[in-house]
Amino acid sequence: MVGSSHEALHRIFQKDPELLTRALQRVLHVPFPRPTEIAALNVDLTEIEPVERRVDTLLRAETDEGTYLLVVESQGKADERKRGSWPYYLSYLYEKYRCEPVLIVITQSSSTAKWASRPIRLGFPGWHSLSVRPLVLGPDNVPVIADEKQAEADPTLAVLSAMTHGRGPGAMAILESLASALRTIDSDSAAVFAQFVDSCLVDPQAKQMWRDLMTAVQYFWRHPLAEQVREEGREEGLQRGLEQGRIQKQQEMTLRVLEWRGIPVPDAVRERVMACEDLDQLELWAQRAVHATDAAELFADE
Repeated sequence: MVGSSHEALHRIFQKDPELLTRALQRVLHVPFPRPTEIAALNVDLTEIEPVERRVDTLLRAETDEGTYLLVVESQGKADERKRGSWPYYLSYLYEKYRCEPVLIVITQSSSTAKWASRPIRLGFPGWHSLSVRPLVLGPDNVPVIADEKQAEADPTLAVLSAMTHGRGPGAMAILESLASALRTIDSDSAAVFAQFVDSCLVDPQAKQMWRDLMTAVQYFWRHPLAEQVREEGREEGLQRGLEQGRIQKQQEMTLRVLEWRGIPVPDAVRERVMACEDLDQLELWAQRAVHATDAAELFADE
């Protein structure tokens, strides 16, 4: 189970390697050729001596124009020691595989993105022996996807959007659109992506919002993150049966989504939702809450 944003930010490219090349083309406008095959490689770059050197994610991309090594580094903050290791990574990989390495840095921080994008030049000024130019994906260039149709057209790019922009006033629209898009892909992939997003959300309200949205989805309850959510509930004293716990969570989530969206919840609506113990009905109301403009719309056509 992915437990940190550092892990999630690079492992999403292991789950969907072609997302990385699409991001290079669409976000950074790098004319990277379409891969015909992508394979994950061993990330351990340690030689014989006990100095550990390990990249976050390493992919080999076969294209009609040649073979490339895609070196993905997840960076939470500026770290000059890490910048010092990047030239080593690229030189070592070129020597080992004899194909071109490409360094891609991904971050949730604008300041870190600016720091990471600075070229690394080694040698005499004006006559550098080695120059490294990282390609950086971050909140300033990864598109904000807050539209359901856009999210459904490219769910994994929508996941990357939520992972880099899932904070602030726009978080609700981003997460709502992604929740809709995840319903259009296979349940196993959706469960993994749901976990990636959960790991990257640093805003407590956004994280709770995301978990509430995912609670409405059946596949989520088969995922390890769901067990974590249930365990947190048990620690808070909610030690009822699983089915009753799901019902209560669904009731609370439906009302909370309305409140987060600034929609007044009359007592009659609140009482009806909290009195319902039909999980299918509650799930339908939760889905309506995401788009409703009035609390009464939960009960439309009933």
